[in-house]
Amino acid sequence: MKKRILSSVAAIGLALCAGAASAQELSLAQISQYLNGLQTAQGGFTQLNQDGTLSTGTIYIKRPGRIRFDYAAPDNTLVIGGGGSLAIFDPRSNAGPERYPLNQTPLGLILRENVNLEQADMVTGVTSDGTTTTVTAQDPDHPEYGSIQLVFTGNPIELRQWIVTDDVGGQTTVIMNDMVAGGRVRDILFNIQAETRNRSN
Repeated sequence: MKKRILSSVAAIGLALCAGAASAQELSLAQISQYLNGLQTAQGGFTQLNQDGTLSTGTIYIKRPGRIRFDYAAPDNTLVIGGGGSLAIFDPRSNAGPERYPLNQTPLGLILRENVNLEQADMVTGVTSDGTTTTVTAQDPDHPEYGSIQLVFTGNPIELRQWIVTDDVGGQTTVIMNDMVAGGRVRDILFNIQAETRNRSN
């Protein structure tokens, strides 16, 4: 079963890259410029969880410092990054969200106001297969927080996938689909306090 799921994720990744023009390896400066210019974005995502299961949903990004994952049924989990925190709302719990400092998660690296992948010791690896460029990054001051592996296509540059490795070595893969950059994304989507209040009523 797990092999079939992994094959499905691989197929999704290949489909997203299909038709992308062959391009040389992107530079860290080009990728940093792209991330800093990505002010808002939204679209669908497919996630390969640590236990081998698949989840789908909608992602919203509003840089700096804000991200939201709305997971589709039957999961129905909600993850909000905003106000310096990352909150996980479990629909099966009445205890309120689990909260973590956003800057202590690998996602915090791409949500910073100024992303500079050329900073010393931030990038630990760069590879290219002629179509995609993959960059592995970590907080240079706190590598113990984990790392994030980012996959980009070129012509134009687009973020297609990431793999987060947490502080204990667990990995979660997120593949973007139909992501649209730009446009209006409401601030309320990233308000953890407002979501907490709504769920307590």
